Amino acid sequence: MHGQAEDSGPGGYAAARLRLLNEKARSGPPRRSALAGLTDEWLAGLFAAGAPGARGVSLVAVGGYGRAELSPRSDLDLLLLHDGSAPETVSALADRLWYPVWDLGLALDHSVRTPAEARKTAGEDLKVQLGLLDARHIAGDLGLTTALRTTVLADWRNQAPKRLPALRELCEERAARHGELQYLLEPDLKEARGGLRDATALRAVAASWLADAPREGLAEARGRLLDVRDALHLTTGRATDRLALQEQDQVAAELGLLDADALLRQVYEAARTIAYAGDVTWREVGRVLRSRSVRPRLRAMMGGGKSAPERSPLAEGVVEQDGEVVLARAARPDRDLVLPLRAAAAAAQAGLPLNLHAVRRMAAGARALPSPWPAEARQQLLTLLGSGRPTVDVWEALEAEGLISLLLPDWDRVRCRPQRNAVHLWTVDRHLIETAVRASAFTRRVGRPDLLLIAALLHDIGKGWPGDHSVAGEVIARDVAARIGFDADDVTVIATLVRHHLLLVETATRRDLDDPATVRSVAEAVGSPGTLELLHALTEADALATGPAAWSSWRASLVADLVKRVAAVLAGQAPPDPEEAAPTAQHERLALEAVATGAPVLSLRAQTEPPAEPSDDPEPLGVELLIAVPDQAGVLPAVAGVLAVHRLTVRTAELRSLDLPDGVDGSVLLLDWRVAAEYGSLPQAARLRADLVRALDGSLDISGRLAERDAAYPRRRGVVAPPPRVTVAPAASRHATVIEVRAQDAPGLLFRIGRALEDTAVRVRSAHVSTLGANAVDVFYVTQEQGVPLPGEEAVAVARKLEEALRV
Repeated sequence: MHGQAEDSGPGGYAAARLRLLNEKARSGPPRRSALAGLTDEWLAGLFAAGAPGARGVSLVAVGGYGRAELSPRSDLDLLLLHDGSAPETVSALADRLWYPVWDLGLALDHSVRTPAEARKTAGEDLKVQLGLLDARHIAGDLGLTTALRTTVLADWRNQAPKRLPALRELCEERAARHGELQYLLEPDLKEARGGLRDATALRAVAASWLADAPREGLAEARGRLLDVRDALHLTTGRATDRLALQEQDQVAAELGLLDADALLRQVYEAARTIAYAGDVTWREVGRVLRSRSVRPRLRAMMGGGKSAPERSPLAEGVVEQDGEVVLARAARPDRDLVLPLRAAAAAAQAGLPLNLHAVRRMAAGARALPSPWPAEARQQLLTLLGSGRPTVDVWEALEAEGLISLLLPDWDRVRCRPQRNAVHLWTVDRHLIETAVRASAFTRRVGRPDLLLIAALLHDIGKGWPGDHSVAGEVIARDVAARIGFDADDVTVIATLVRHHLLLVETATRRDLDDPATVRSVAEAVGSPGTLELLHALTEADALATGPAAWSSWRASLVADLVKRVAAVLAGQAPPDPEEAAPTAQHERLALEAVATGAPVLSLRAQTEPPAEPSDDPEPLGVELLIAVPDQAGVLPAVAGVLAVHRLTVRTAELRSLDLPDGVDGSVLLLDWRVAAEYGSLPQAARLRADLVRALDGSLDISGRLAERDAAYPRRRGVVAPPPRVTVAPAASRHATVIEVRAQDAPGLLFRIGRALEDTAVRVRSAHVSTLGANAVDVFYVTQEQGVPLPGEEAVAVARKLEEALRV
């Protein structure tokens, strides 16, 4: 048997290992355990052959291997333990053990130590001590292994008051480096917060006897992450813990799941369970350590005896004790249906965590609220949502015990649902809570803060359903708002806010605000000044809760401008017609100079106007670039190309013909653009003008310059971007045809679009550039040469040609 185990050929361990990993019928814990057992047998054979009948030496598995949890590409963590009596024999034995492992290409983490050296190293290195807590005997002197296990465990328990804070700090540092597993699109299953290392840390806390983690669901969550790691190892053939985007579909298939979203959702659920257990456990560790340090002093002051913990009332049936919110002794969760919301609201208002046992006691006795809810329940929910940042932890505590699903059954569809857009930092459910947190800061600026908070909570609730999430969300929001107890008029406002929560930011960044049709369409959708006020606040809260790429001073200024125009229409004022707008004195001066010189003239002016509302993003509003050019072909691609060469980002671009004063011959195009420097400072206006002259006469090879830059900075390997999509927006303007381009953002994209539009012989009236993460959404108002919208078939043909040009 042992001779066969030594053989790494087809008949030995390597072949047996391969057969085991290829057995589809055996996966999960049984396969990990079987792989550990097979490896134990092989190593025991190597040990016996190298040290027959040896005493005072043993082979010990530690870490994950010590827990008998071997994934297909896991390291083998081994300790060769000896009593120090025969160092040369031990050294030779180590070679007999380590080299066959290396020969098979297996990763090995190994050490050779006496029990005293092992204890000393563990005392100096916390990671070594954690690995030894899972020490398991494989071969040799069992007494030696058992003695080490006993002493290491005793050391851990004796030193726990000092070592557990260090372990907590280690967990926090790791979380800061690797992020939260439950929100990442490409998570590290081991290192991220809520991952396998955190689960191991919780086992170590339990082994200290100082505190214990909530056990419900913890083993299953840990097992699920191990299953995913197994599948990841098998599909990639590598020892990796990073669940990369390009491998998620294969891993999902290996686990028998529908798709990558189903996989991520299971990973997030598991991570959330582990992370929540960690929060509760570390809070308990802190409480125990504080009480241990305070109790001796209290006893000395009071002459012995045990004092009862202080309990301060917070709300009916709810008190504070030891820095947590617990239930009052007289509380009756089985009879008081509003108690969970009242306790949660009190905890969030006080900035305190909900005690685990209190939440479980409420969950055990909870029943669904009647429909509509009692007024107190609605008020407590609003108090909870309006409490700011503490709302997040309190909501997670309710969610961990199923109370949110009981209160809001529709929540289950968005729970742990991934958002495959790099702009989003959070899963759908966490994004909704983040939006409520952001909205709570705006409750002083709206007339109905209650409607704002509920709309924030529900605005993306439709993402759990097929189709347009705003349309589905409107139906769900109407039902939920009525169930919560809002009257018919309020329900209508909440439903409108959910239906149109993207309207302001999409219109402001993608439509011509000088076009009366744009402003009128928003006014018709919103309906009233009160709803507009709420929608403005919701728009900002939603964007801020999405991520840094979704909101900026620039976007805030565009949205504020749109809101001002819509408010005027709702107050009965007609929007001005851009056709009737007279050019400014500066515009006329530049136009006359362009006619006189026969060349482009430009002006750069910093845009210093502050945004209408304060923003978290200090990004400047950009620079106004005015260009007057004698009317000719190729102006849009020339200007866009020059700006791309100079690394200037275009935010909006308006082009129009200027009527010149009587007696002046010629025709002039005026370009009024907003730009921002990609890096560093802006180029000089003279350099821009010189390059623009060269671009217009064809002597500047813009395509070549941009291609050189692309070659110098090769793209990272990653997910292939979806192809560009070009559509015609129906009835968006009566002055022009509106063409929308969605594509992967890249330097020179606007140049390529402009060149393609020139080839279709349409005139570009204005352009509105919007970028979210890696996605560009650029909108162009185009006309025929005569300045009228394109006929329907011609518009579709232009869109098709533009799409084909961008695919090349």
